[in-house]
Amino acid sequence: MTNKGTAVVTLPGDTQILITREFDAPRHLVYRAWTTPELIKRWWGADRAEVTHVEVDLRVGGKWRYVAVAHEGGFEFAFHGEYREVVTNERLVSTEVFEGAPDAAALNTLTLTERDGRTTLTTLVEHTSQEHRDAHINSGMEGGMQEAMDHLEEVARSLEL
Repeated sequence: MTNKGTAVVTLPGDTQILITREFDAPRHLVYRAWTTPELIKRWWGADRAEVTHVEVDLRVGGKWRYVAVAHEGGFEFAFHGEYREVVTNERLVSTEVFEGAPDAAALNTLTLTERDGRTTLTTLVEHTSQEHRDAHINSGMEGGMQEAMDHLEEVARSLEL
């Protein structure tokens, strides 16, 4: 893996988080790993949790839900949302709700661009308030996200074989 821990997190606006990461894999494989339940189970929990349940209804108006159990503490946590826009291999727009804080929903826009067989993933997370954005940032999300992105790259690259 050539990009370990290289996602860049910025705060372009008071309610926004922007995540950018380059993958050594073509975008159709990154997209497939991002949207296929059995593949999501392999990367989404990073090194911190076992993903126990994944639902993906990949269509506008379709719902998604991920459930995991933390390795440390053994507690279960879940996220869910609804797809607002689906452009295969290019763009996904969906809501995201951490079920432990259901009033802090966000809107995520994932964009995949490819150049010379490498994919740049950008995710813009738009919260409804700066308080919710700051709680997201302060939750320790970046460490887990870095690990998850590393695993996502591994899964996407494994699909090439």
